Amino acid sequence: MTTTDTTPHEIGVGLISVGWMGQLHSRAYSSIPVIYPELGIRPKLVIAADTNPDRADYAVDVLGYGSGTTDYRDVLDHPGVDVVSVCAPNFLHEEIGTAVARAGKSLWIEKPVGRSAEETQAVADAADAAGIVTAVGFNYRNAPAIEYARRIIAEGQLGRIINVRGAFFADYSAEPNGALSWRFVRNLAGSGVLGDLLGHLTDLAHYVVGPIDRVTGVSNTAYTERPKLEMGSGTHFSVVEGGEMAPVENEDYAGLLVHFGAGAQGAGAVGTLEASRVSVGPRAEYSFEVYGTEGSLRWNFERMNELELALGYRGPHVGFTRIMSGPEFGDFSKFQPGAGTSMGYDDLKVIEAKKFLRAHIGEDSAHADVHDALAANRVVYAGEQAIANQDWRAVEPVEGTSASKRHEPVRAEKAVPHG
Repeated sequence: MTTTDTTPHEIGVGLISVGWMGQLHSRAYSSIPVIYPELGIRPKLVIAADTNPDRADYAVDVLGYGSGTTDYRDVLDHPGVDVVSVCAPNFLHEEIGTAVARAGKSLWIEKPVGRSAEETQAVADAADAAGIVTAVGFNYRNAPAIEYARRIIAEGQLGRIINVRGAFFADYSAEPNGALSWRFVRNLAGSGVLGDLLGHLTDLAHYVVGPIDRVTGVSNTAYTERPKLEMGSGTHFSVVEGGEMAPVENEDYAGLLVHFGAGAQGAGAVGTLEASRVSVGPRAEYSFEVYGTEGSLRWNFERMNELELALGYRGPHVGFTRIMSGPEFGDFSKFQPGAGTSMGYDDLKVIEAKKFLRAHIGEDSAHADVHDALAANRVVYAGEQAIANQDWRAVEPVEGTSASKRHEPVRAEKAVPHG
């Protein structure tokens, strides 16, 4: 739905943590009037908080916030703030997320919302009790090719879904001397690649196919020690030569076998979901494949503007055909004039900001929220238990997720057939 109200909606923005992701949120907000002028939404960057004073100053001097602070509570107390972006490390998510809810501000928070299912539940409960709008940074579901894939599946063009394969493989920790950032410490991050990458992948599976209801798996840690890094002085991409070593407390690789339950487009389907942060070769090879009785599709974030599609199993053109994202794919036409001119990662965050702000002003907006985060976190938590106990674990369902709201067919024509 596009708003017909011509009155501009000025929305005051507060930011907590001015690192890479906080800067990305800020740029996304600033892009809304340019990319989506018809919405009449005008975000105003009001105040940003970071424990590092230099970053708080950067928010004012470079990003354009009205003021900066080293205390996140100043953001919540500011009368001009309507919505809050939380881009702080995982171990602060429960504390800050629940505080935002108590302050009555709309919340856009990065994943994982909590280090555990209990922490995520606490944020969800606080948000529900306060009646606030929430959004969670599951940005990969916003890729136009993924939106198109979801529609094809919802329309039944792949037939009955049989199996799914997802692999989120990255090399950001493949360097043995990669710094021991907070991501490798259990009481700061929670799980390792399970919460970091498999959380994203699980949401993608929920969004495109449907809810996972049971799981088993394996995991390992390739590098059991890494050189220490002072908090706030670098990232998990930093390399430290000759530093003091400390133990890595969570997993570098995890693989899950999953079963899709009732309510899924592929109820009864099975799949494999893998994630690694130490793969040598893949840079950000986040791939997702869906196989059905009438067709299949596959997507890879490293080539995010492409979708490989196979429809039918007879004829001279059986097999995958590469399709470039174009105006028929999600929000693609808001960023580029035609297929072949590619969108980028930052654009996905602009789409995410648009969905969040539309929800804030009361419009329908299919966006990931805390209930989706809880659903993904419960799969991750069940996976951790299954790995520890070497058994299968049931996943407790979550009601009211945006992923459970299936697409209605929006046009009569089918995707390009080739069989």
